[in-house]
Amino acid sequence: MKTPNFRTLDLNLLRVFDEVMSERNLTRAAANLAMTQPAVSNAMRRLRELLGDELLRRSGFGVEPTPAAQAIWPAVREALALLRGVLSPGDFDPASAGNTFHLAMADATGAKLVPALIDICELDAPGVNLRVLPLTTRDPREWLDNGTVDIAIGHFPAVIAELGALQQQDELPRFGFERLYDGQYVVVMRRGHPLAGKPLSLDTYCQARHLLVSFSGKPFGFVDEALAARGRTRRVVLTVNQFFTAGRVVATTDLLTVLPRHFLSATGMEDELAITELPLPVHDVHVDALWHRQRQHDAAHQWLREAVSRAARVELAATATIDP
Repeated sequence: MKTPNFRTLDLNLLRVFDEVMSERNLTRAAANLAMTQPAVSNAMRRLRELLGDELLRRSGFGVEPTPAAQAIWPAVREALALLRGVLSPGDFDPASAGNTFHLAMADATGAKLVPALIDICELDAPGVNLRVLPLTTRDPREWLDNGTVDIAIGHFPAVIAELGALQQQDELPRFGFERLYDGQYVVVMRRGHPLAGKPLSLDTYCQARHLLVSFSGKPFGFVDEALAARGRTRRVVLTVNQFFTAGRVVATTDLLTVLPRHFLSATGMEDELAITELPLPVHDVHVDALWHRQRQHDAAHQWLREAVSRAARVELAATATIDP
């Protein structure tokens, strides 16, 4: 990639580049920028000529960035965010905004937060669009670094511990976070399972056949860590990467799984499932919102963080009313 003459660089090209990288689709980027698609294509052509790199390649119904595009995007995105924050710190009006926000979360988290979040958007920001992406990692910092998502929501124990340690050392971490709620996990099985409706001993639990929700596909999770600390193991017959899938599978088989208690009411399968307590203590699962600090003072991002926090409070209040 060649070095352009910065004095003659049209900074509007970087705005187009940022939007195309975010959407990975020229048509959607053009709509967000209030431009025509040919104008967006022309802007990207000029930027390719200036930088001496292809930047984008056709992929299915959209485009995929080249390594060079991936390398420069975080810096471009951060610089544009800084300029917006300095030049237009209060330019976000929820009632008239048309921003598109990208959030990453697991389906269980989405089932809890998204309905209330949509209610907030429809009431306060009807022009805002949300794009919820599947969370497939316990460390989404790379996604936040490269701008793939605006906020990641989930259980990130190692990341939060590291950020907390930095704060205790009076260092400013690159990422901000907020605790949204704590979740408790329960053992879930079909209503007619031989173990349903009975206290579950540790021996019986270990002898059963298990399904594990695993983003990585590895048959080892926090329950297995707790078992290993006691010198015990279980057989994980199946791993899936969605909580809804796990609920459907155990509703029709003799496998056991572990799911968030609050999630069951959102599955539509409550009548098909039986729950019991885990036969060993495990830590509560903390669900946090995580974001890049370069967005900390961006008015639109501040509104998004507050909306997510409000949605969590609404759902916590509803859960407390249903299951005191």
